[in-house]
Amino acid sequence: MQAFEPGTPQLPSVKTPWAKVVGVMLRKQLGAELFGMPGYRLTLKGRTPDGFLAAPHDGRPVQPIMGKAILSGRFHLSNARMSVQGSGDPWNRPSPTRAFAVELHRYAWLASLMAHGDEGTREAVRLFILWHKTFNNWTPFSWGEEVLPRRLINLSLFARRMAALAAPDEVHLLAQSMAEQGRHLLRLSQQTPWVAQQAVALVLLGCVLSGRVGDGFRKRGLSRLPRVLKKVVLPDGSHASRSPEQGLELLYDLLLVEDALSQRGMAVPDYLDHYIDRLMRFVRACSHPDGSLCAFQGSESLLEDYVTPALVRNDQKSAAAAPNVLDHGRYHRLAGRSLSVFVDAGESKTGVMGYAACDHPMAFEVSGGRDKLIVLPGWSPTQSDQEGFRVIGTGNTLTLSERPILAPVTGRFGEMLNFGLEGPRYKLRSRRVEAEDSGSLLEMEHEGWRDTFALKHERRLYVDAHRDELRGEERLTPMETKQKDLPVEATFAVRFLLHPEVQASLARDKKSVLLRGPGGRGWWLRHDARDVALEGGWVFERGGARKSVLIVLRGTARLDSPTRVRWKLSPAEG
Repeated sequence: MQAFEPGTPQLPSVKTPWAKVVGVMLRKQLGAELFGMPGYRLTLKGRTPDGFLAAPHDGRPVQPIMGKAILSGRFHLSNARMSVQGSGDPWNRPSPTRAFAVELHRYAWLASLMAHGDEGTREAVRLFILWHKTFNNWTPFSWGEEVLPRRLINLSLFARRMAALAAPDEVHLLAQSMAEQGRHLLRLSQQTPWVAQQAVALVLLGCVLSGRVGDGFRKRGLSRLPRVLKKVVLPDGSHASRSPEQGLELLYDLLLVEDALSQRGMAVPDYLDHYIDRLMRFVRACSHPDGSLCAFQGSESLLEDYVTPALVRNDQKSAAAAPNVLDHGRYHRLAGRSLSVFVDAGESKTGVMGYAACDHPMAFEVSGGRDKLIVLPGWSPTQSDQEGFRVIGTGNTLTLSERPILAPVTGRFGEMLNFGLEGPRYKLRSRRVEAEDSGSLLEMEHEGWRDTFALKHERRLYVDAHRDELRGEERLTPMETKQKDLPVEATFAVRFLLHPEVQASLARDKKSVLLRGPGGRGWWLRHDARDVALEGGWVFERGGARKSVLIVLRGTARLDSPTRVRWKLSPAEG
C-alpha cells in the first residue's frame, strides 16, 4: 500500500526520445545476453575471502523505529509499506512501488536494523540468506548499476558484525557472495549516475574483505576514485548533478573510505582530503541557518540531524564560513540581518547527471532566522513514484497557463533513461550586484516559454540588509518567435510554498499574507497581483510527505506587451 496519494501533481506527457531509448535498449540487451547466460555465475567464482577485517563507521543517523518495525515483519521504505508477517520473506513477493524495491535491494534498512543489537544482527543474517536464495543469480534489477553499488556499501559496513553471530557456513556464504557481487560490479558500465558509488564500493570491499581478494578490489577502487571525483565534484565543491543531497551523500561516502583505510593502517590519499573539503563547502553553502539542507535539484529537505554529522571531523578542519556564491554550481545566497535567501540560478542537468534534475527555474528558499519560511517540495530519487513534483508548477517560480516546460520520461522508457527530463532546452542567465553595506541584487531570466507563449520570464530578487526585506519582481517580456497561432494572452501563477510549520493568514485586503514561523516571529508577504489564494501543498521530509500551504499569485499576461508583478517579504512589526 502506498502511503502518499492525495494531491500528487499530474505529469504531462512528453515526447519519447527514441534515439536515446534505442541506444539504451541495445546496451541493456547486450548486457542481458552476456550476464543472463546460464553459466555466467561461474565466471564470478574465484578465491573466497577468509573473513572480514575493517568495519567502517557511517556518520549517517539511523532510524531505530524502522529497525524495530522490520523485526516485526513490517518494512516502510520510500513512503510505501510492506508486511511480511508469516513468511518473514520480503524477497518472494512484488514490492509496492519501484522506489520501495530500490531501497529494499540496496539494503537501505540494514543500519536501522543493526541498531537493535544481537537481535537485529541475527535478523540481518537471516534476511541476507533469504535474499541469496532468491537472487544469487544475476537479474537486471537487483544486480544493476542503480542497486548493486549501494548494497555492497551497506553490507561492507556490517559484514564483520554479521559474521560474529552467523554460523560458519553463513559466514562463508556472505564473504563469497560479496566477492562475486564485487566482481560483477567491475563489469558494469561507468557511464551511470552512480559511478562514484561504484568506486567507493570497490574501495570498501577491499578494506573489509581479507586477503588477496580484498587487495584486488581496493587497488581497482583506488585507481578509479580520483578520476571519478574529478568528473563528479566541480571546482567549487558542487556535485555535478547540482543536487545538494547527492553532494552530501558523496561526502558521507568519502568519509567512509577515509575511515576504512585508516582502520587498515593505510595512508589516506591527499586527493581524498581535498575532495572532502570541497564537498563540505558545497553542503555548507546550501544549508539553512537551522542546519537543514536546501531542497534543490533532486534533494529532499534533509534536517540538521542528517546534515551536521558530515560536517564534523576529528581534526575540526573545513570550518570556514559558507560562500555566498557557487559559480560552478550556480547557487547564490542573499543575506539580510536575519533573512537568508538561497537561489537556484542554473539550468537543470541533462544527460547522465540529470537523473535527479527538477525543472524549477530561478526557484529559491527563504529562512527568517532559524525559521524556514519558503521552501521547495523536496523531491528526490527515493520518491521516484512522485515524479510530478519535478515539474515547474511545484516550484517557487512562475508558470504560464499551468503548462510545463520540461518533464521526466516515466514508465519503462523512463527507467531506461534514468527518468531524465525531456523537452525544449533553455538557458538561464543571471547577474549579481552587491551594494556596499546595503544589500544584494540578483537578476535572472530564462526563455523557456519562447516556443509556447513568446515570452521571457525575468526575476529580480533584492535583499535589503538594513530593513531585512526580500523584494521580488517578476517580468514577462514579449520575444520574437517562429511559432504561429499563439494565443493573445496567458494566465500566470507565481507560487510560494511554505514550510509545513509556517502558519499563513490572508489579510482582508487580499494584498497581504501574514506568515508566522515556529519561532513566533511574523512576516508580511505583500504583492500587487490581481488575485491571491492559499492552496494545499506538500513538502518531503524524512522520507515522507507533509501537508503544507501554497501562496499563489495569479493574473493575466498579454503576449504583445510587458507584464509585471511585484512582491515583498518583510518583518511584521509588533
